[in-house]
Amino acid sequence: PLVIEFIRYFGLFVSKIVWRIEFHGTENIPQTSEKGLLVVANHQTYFDPFWLCFPIHRKFRFMAWDAATEWFLIGRMIRFLGAFPVSLKGKGARRAMVEALRSLRDGATLIIFPEGSRAFSDGKLLNFKPGAVRIALEAGVPILPVTIRGANKVWAQDIKIPRPRKVEFFYHPVFEIPPLPEGVPEHEYAEELTEKLRMIIESKL
Repeated sequence: PLVIEFIRYFGLFVSKIVWRIEFHGTENIPQTSEKGLLVVANHQTYFDPFWLCFPIHRKFRFMAWDAATEWFLIGRMIRFLGAFPVSLKGKGARRAMVEALRSLRDGATLIIFPEGSRAFSDGKLLNFKPGAVRIALEAGVPILPVTIRGANKVWAQDIKIPRPRKVEFFYHPVFEIPPLPEGVPEHEYAEELTEKLRMIIESKL
């Protein structure tokens, strides 16, 4: 915990100076709840998981690109902070799902980016995949939608080197997942709720 708190405050200090980072709606974060929480956000930079965590004082887990977990220093750091690997090619998806559900049922906060990869510098949302909603449904946990704005000018897919630009985070009210209605296929229901989440997140872009 001491190491994590040091990383939190040091990272926040640097981010406020370099990226003038601001957090809005932090009162919507259920800090004291012992129930698992799924954080769903758009994805604009490799820094997103770290920035997202700064105002959230809970135990973290997050899915990370499997190649990134093998990077020197960065890989060790994100594994230390609670990352577990997910292949973009679909390999080991079942194992990642089991780990996600176990973490949420243990009361952890799991961070997922439903776009699957970073956006481009135009800031437009990529296609949202319904996996996050399916995990929330199966684990029986609420979703905290978060909008990241401005980071697309920092380190998007088509930007090679990070730039100093203003970044804002908007923490929306918790999105409670209603139980699956009788007679409705799960995949259709997950896609419907995923579209609602996408609209919430897009509202602050």
